[in-house]
Amino acid sequence: MFKLSDLFILLAVAVSFVVSGVSYFNGYETQGLFTAIWVPSILAFGIYFKLAALAARGRKE
Repeated sequence: MFKLSDLFILLAVAVSFVVSGVSYFNGYETQGLFTAIWVPSILAFGIYFKLAALAARGRKE
C-alpha cells in the first residue's frame, strides 16, 4: 500500500515536526514556528506528486 516515496514524505514530515517542537521549546520560538509551517507544505507536495503519479498511470492504461 505504501510506496517508498510515501515513506520518505512521511519521514520528512516527522523530522520537520520534531525539529519544530524541539526548537520551539528550547527558546527558539520563531525558528520553531517557521519550521512548523513546513509540515503542511511537505504533505501538500506529497499529495500533489501522488495524484500526478496516479493520473500518469491512468493515462498509460
